[in-house]
Amino acid sequence: MLDLVRSKQKSILIKFAFGLIILSFVIGYTMLTAPNESGSSRNNDVAARVNGDDISYSAFQNSYSNLYNLYQRIYQGKFDANVEKQLNLPKQALRQLIDELLLVQEAERRGLNVSKDELVKSIAQYDAFKQNGVFNRARYLQVLSYQRMTPEQFETSQRRQLLTQKVRDQLQQGVSVTEEEMKAAYHKEKDQVDLNYCWVTPALVEAKVKVTDKGLLDYFMQNQEQFRIPEKISLRYLQFNPAGYEKEVAKFSDDELKRYYRRHLDMFETKAKVKAAHILLRVAKGADADTRQKQRELAEELLKKLRQGADFAKLARTYSEDKGTAKNGGELGYFGRGTMIGSFEDAAFKLQPGQLSNVVETPFGFHIIKVEESIEAGVKPLVDVIDEVKTGLVVEKSRQIAYEKAMDAYNINRKTGDLAAAAKSNDLGIKETGLFSRGETIDGIGKEPAISQAAFRLQVGELGRPLQTPQGVFLFTLKERQPSRLPELDEVRASVELAYRTSLAQDFAEQLAEQLLKKAQELKSLRKAAAELKLTVEETGPFSRSYGAFIPRIGSVAKLAKEAFSLTKDNPVAPQVYSVNNKYLVAGLKKAEQADFNSLDNAARTQLHDQLLTAKKDAAVTDKLRELIAQAQIEVMVPELINSFAPGANNK
Repeated sequence: MLDLVRSKQKSILIKFAFGLIILSFVIGYTMLTAPNESGSSRNNDVAARVNGDDISYSAFQNSYSNLYNLYQRIYQGKFDANVEKQLNLPKQALRQLIDELLLVQEAERRGLNVSKDELVKSIAQYDAFKQNGVFNRARYLQVLSYQRMTPEQFETSQRRQLLTQKVRDQLQQGVSVTEEEMKAAYHKEKDQVDLNYCWVTPALVEAKVKVTDKGLLDYFMQNQEQFRIPEKISLRYLQFNPAGYEKEVAKFSDDELKRYYRRHLDMFETKAKVKAAHILLRVAKGADADTRQKQRELAEELLKKLRQGADFAKLARTYSEDKGTAKNGGELGYFGRGTMIGSFEDAAFKLQPGQLSNVVETPFGFHIIKVEESIEAGVKPLVDVIDEVKTGLVVEKSRQIAYEKAMDAYNINRKTGDLAAAAKSNDLGIKETGLFSRGETIDGIGKEPAISQAAFRLQVGELGRPLQTPQGVFLFTLKERQPSRLPELDEVRASVELAYRTSLAQDFAEQLAEQLLKKAQELKSLRKAAAELKLTVEETGPFSRSYGAFIPRIGSVAKLAKEAFSLTKDNPVAPQVYSVNNKYLVAGLKKAEQADFNSLDNAARTQLHDQLLTAKKDAAVTDKLRELIAQAQIEVMVPELINSFAPGANNK
């Protein structure tokens, strides 16, 4: 597609290519849930199976790529690996495909179908298939040809899309919104409260804490179990380093390369980029309106010349005031989102290759941008990353060899526990750890919970099953075990004193908070009570019920968030002390504003009604899908997503 645009062929082909770009998302989406025509598929090309119907791995890959492109457009420069991880795009992609397939199956159960007339009308609506505003069959065939799709394939997928929409329409029939629902939603969004609040923390009362020998001893005796010295063990171990076995890795089959590629799609993602040039007419900070207008007029004049066929590079060298790029015809090279200033970047990424922007204003002045090439976000094809895949497979296979050698050593020596024999046969040296307790870092190995858990189950001299870690594979035996015991006070005095001080401060803080609450209720004023006790009062600022459990400047306190809207001038203090992360919170009403539902005009009422109706209709489909998923037999073959779709998993 991009090669077609870059080649700068005749204008009809360029317009045609732009039509393909617009249509690509439609085709990509509608083809995603198409079943395999054979009715079955090899497992290595199946991402999931729903009630016996397959979802192909290529459909999953396309779905993921489309979602990736969508969110990259939404988040723009803020879209990074962390955002992608939070969004869990692989799960979203597969869930969309499963939902659509379940709706198709539901349509079949309901006896729904799509007529030929309905299909023809829906296809005729796509602008990419029109010429002079009218559907053109030659254009239709040409567009599909460039997408490497037959009319039969597209029409089948379009029929499926119409079918799922019919199911949605049936599920949403009869959904309505009552006046009471509108009032509740309006008040949830518009009613506001502003709270005064006061934190009482242990740090505020630390000066009151006095530690005596008797108090410390009494605290220790009452909480001796809290200071128990845990069971400790030490190990002898062998480390099988995968790097030492890389030379043993043989050639790879095509299937191995494909499987590795599919399992690691995230490694081969590409970010959206454009290659652009610009002409900058600078406007100094603080320049007067006349100067700004003259520069804008010049920019408009240059843009007019460019649209009449003037050479961009020549005008850039002559007029551009960006000294770094003017001599090179305004060339900026490739850049991604988050690189340029917002307005410049937004304009550049909206352009297709060969297009000119309008005059774009930034803090630097006025720009004219020309995009020369673009790279869409997506996933690199296997052929482009074959060397990376092979390197990854070498690492993977060498880890497998290391594990197999460790397993051989374990199986041969597990009855005798002879680590020395295992070391000799593998030309490895035996290493030892110091004593460690559960969850602690292990000398020479690191913080490895799996090894720690397995080691504590061993008897002295017993050989443990090999375990893989980022540092390699470890084969280990238990060297020594020290049982857990209760300590004497002198062994743990420092930690006991710290805990005792913390406990006393916590108690004093809670007592002070209760004192503050009582006084505030008596005075019907948190501010007056806090002033008497020399405590600081803060304000949340206005917030509504739509915030849920969250309260500005405080955080999530569900009970207070609910009770805040019950406070009045006559009863302005929240009814209890709220414990939040070992701190104590007392709150009172500063101001409450109840919105007037009757003040809504007809347009606002209609808008609110329509928003609620849309939400309820969406909920009707979501509820049905939740029911279908609970009843469905779903088998997921994508390794990293198996747990996400296991029974009981959160599939929202």
